[in-house]
Amino acid sequence: MAIINTFLSGYLRRRISKIEKFLQSPYEVQDNLLFNFINKAKNTEWGKKHDFISIKNYAEFKNRVPISEYEEFKPYISRLIKGEKDLLWPGKTKWFAKSSGTTSDKSKFIPITNDSLYNCHYKGGRDVLSIYCHNRPDTKIFNGKGLTIGGSHSVNEINKNSYTGDLSAILMQNMPLWAKMVRTPSSSVALMADWEKKLDKIAKETIKQNITNISGVPSWNLILFKKILKLTGKKNLLEIWPNLELFIHGGVSFTPYRKQLNKLIPSDNMYYLETYNASEGFFAIQDQEDSEDMLLMLDNGVFYEFIPLNELGKESPDILSLDQVKKGDNYALVITTNGGLWRYMIGDTILITGTDPYRIKVSGRTRNFINAFGEEVIVDNVDKALNKTCKATNAIIKEYTGAPVYLNDERNAAHEYLIEFERQPQDIENFAKIFDQELKNINSDYEAKRSNDIMLKNLIVHSMPEGTFYKWMKKRGKVGGQNKVPRLYNNRKYVDDILNLQTKNK
Repeated sequence: MAIINTFLSGYLRRRISKIEKFLQSPYEVQDNLLFNFINKAKNTEWGKKHDFISIKNYAEFKNRVPISEYEEFKPYISRLIKGEKDLLWPGKTKWFAKSSGTTSDKSKFIPITNDSLYNCHYKGGRDVLSIYCHNRPDTKIFNGKGLTIGGSHSVNEINKNSYTGDLSAILMQNMPLWAKMVRTPSSSVALMADWEKKLDKIAKETIKQNITNISGVPSWNLILFKKILKLTGKKNLLEIWPNLELFIHGGVSFTPYRKQLNKLIPSDNMYYLETYNASEGFFAIQDQEDSEDMLLMLDNGVFYEFIPLNELGKESPDILSLDQVKKGDNYALVITTNGGLWRYMIGDTILITGTDPYRIKVSGRTRNFINAFGEEVIVDNVDKALNKTCKATNAIIKEYTGAPVYLNDERNAAHEYLIEFERQPQDIENFAKIFDQELKNINSDYEAKRSNDIMLKNLIVHSMPEGTFYKWMKKRGKVGGQNKVPRLYNNRKYVDDILNLQTKNK
């Protein structure tokens, strides 16, 4: 295994020179990528509809191709699933990633072309390891195996032309041989549809293996870790996997889980590396040990555009290219990809944390915020406020969600949060008071609406019993590594559903 580690780590570090190229010439790299896409897709139905063959510059592309969401692409995707070709991208599209619906549909089916599979998703995965090996040239990561917890959907045949599954299942099904050699669990276990049975199988299969790295959403990994510790009777994961050195995470904010993981993996040499990837593409990677900001990957099959948050909802919003964004501002992300998504609003908001090079943080979802009274509270605000509140009260949070409380004759307007704690604060009312103040310190709009209790009263915090969010996610059919608890919602749909479930279980 030492020879394999030396070879693979050395091979992966060769990618750094190409990363440095887009660091030096970000706009040129992005422009070349866009026009490669346009040229390749000019004879598709989408390309002909928007006269790609005559587009000579970005301004023409911007004026000719509309901003779209899933609903606009859905008719094309339905036809692709039936086997039609040359619609959004050249050739047939065989794979479709099943993603949680943020539209009127229960699920979205994101087309995964061969180009996006190999030149975006797999390339992004290699880039994560390239950056890690570059930062830690003495790594022994390939002396053991990587534990990857995917989603809960196995690959299913839609018809003779098409297959679907969540992204992790599709990646697993098409994984190159070298990657299969250095990962676990076995494919038969990883592709199991029953999440609870899969967790048991993963635990029993991996406790005797040399696990050096772990990948996945922190919340679901924690469920597995606790199952493994209970199974083995050990106090922490290093007693089981002494060579563990890397946790690659993404999908949700890492802040609420850091304390729990530090307790389970008590090592100063443990490295936590965040990624930003989705069914639609692989976008950014944490590239510095001393910063949680992520490097925007500019040559990885995705062309980026940005909508300022104050432009969202307008009939003709102002849309910016990479060279127009400003450090410190939040934007809704728009992508054009080698998967055939053209000027697609992915539904995420990002904070630009640097422009030389371009680094970002995921700040929330375009639909996951609370703005019932003009307060414009986003997930990033709440994560930061809760982190400070937990430090002040010695609490640890497992999961949370929040929603507005609407003003009526019986109650005042406020924000309401349901929080499941790993470690409870001694005084939940004091926790809520500190949380409220920290949120005012972070968000001036919220502070203004809270001024003198004229609009919003003190926020409300409910401490939820252990397992509440897991039971709720299971009820919704949303268990598995690619499903996340929605942090904020601008109506009471989720909060009321959880409270009603809790009432029924009493």
